[in-house]
Amino acid sequence: MRIWFRPYFFLPGLVMLSLLLSPFSARSECVIESVADGGNAFVMHMNKACTDDERLAHAIHAEVLLEAIQRGQEIDLVGVVVVGNLFLDQLPLVDAPAPDQLPSLLQELLASRSVTTLRVMSRPISIRDSRIQGTIATRLKEGYLLMRGSFTMTGTTCEDMVDLSHTLFSAPVNFSNTVFRREGFFIQTVFNKPTRFEHVAFGVHTRFHRARFAETVTFEGTRFNGLAEFLEVSFDKQANFSHSHFKMGTGFSGARFAGNLDFSDVLFEQDVYFLFTRFTGDATFRGGTFHSQADFSEAEFHGASDFSRVSFTADPVFQRTKLSDSPPKRERFQSFQPFYGIAASLLVFTILFVWIFRNR
Repeated sequence: MRIWFRPYFFLPGLVMLSLLLSPFSARSECVIESVADGGNAFVMHMNKACTDDERLAHAIHAEVLLEAIQRGQEIDLVGVVVVGNLFLDQLPLVDAPAPDQLPSLLQELLASRSVTTLRVMSRPISIRDSRIQGTIATRLKEGYLLMRGSFTMTGTTCEDMVDLSHTLFSAPVNFSNTVFRREGFFIQTVFNKPTRFEHVAFGVHTRFHRARFAETVTFEGTRFNGLAEFLEVSFDKQANFSHSHFKMGTGFSGARFAGNLDFSDVLFEQDVYFLFTRFTGDATFRGGTFHSQADFSEAEFHGASDFSRVSFTADPVFQRTKLSDSPPKRERFQSFQPFYGIAASLLVFTILFVWIFRNR
């Protein structure tokens, strides 16, 4: 006996299935929003459904971004790939803005160094959840780049060097959740507004030498995978390094912490130096771990200092250090903790062996 299926019997079910699946198929499509020429902004947004091949097919060359910056356009990128090198010293030199058009800190800096011309990025820059396959660099040894709008680079992977040395950020800066595969340099960079480096992964070498943070800054939960240099950095307000992780040698020598400092639950795997560092506000290292040498020689603590629950593997150095309390010391029993575990295991094994022997 043959059984015949009539197709129209299944039409209601097929219609219902197509209606149910249509939202999912719509969500799986790569959506690209783009405004490149004209207007006040250079925009490209690619949603999460876009594949790597689709992102590469619509990659933005750094030269195109440089031209948009020169036209005075805002940069607004989401989920894109940027290829090529963006060298910001190619921006033209222009006369420095009138003093009344600059924050007081930047006015004083430019006046003290007799700076009359500089390079300017006039509009906000926002690069989110993207990938940068080239170098971003100011390449400035003298002079400055003035960034007048806000600067946002969040959730983005930088596969090559990022060197924003000699940049004057007059508006807020946010690098949270960004990955630096290579160098991250901010030498003599000035951050005039609140700055965020939360949960950043820095690469082989990080330098903030002689940088200045005029407002609050946070490096909470940040991982420094290479050398980390904060030599002679000025922190004018609160600085937060809690839960950060320093894998290689680290230097804060000559730094100035004018506000409160939070190094709670920090991990230093290699040597860290706070030589001649000045702590004007309260400084907490509560729950921190120092696996190697910690040197606070010649440092000055003018506020309260909290070294409670700090673990030192080696004796910390506090030569000629100014502290309101006695300097913390390494707890000697810490170095024997592994042996306590071994001894406890041997004791349990011995008791078990005796019990088995007696009950044979």
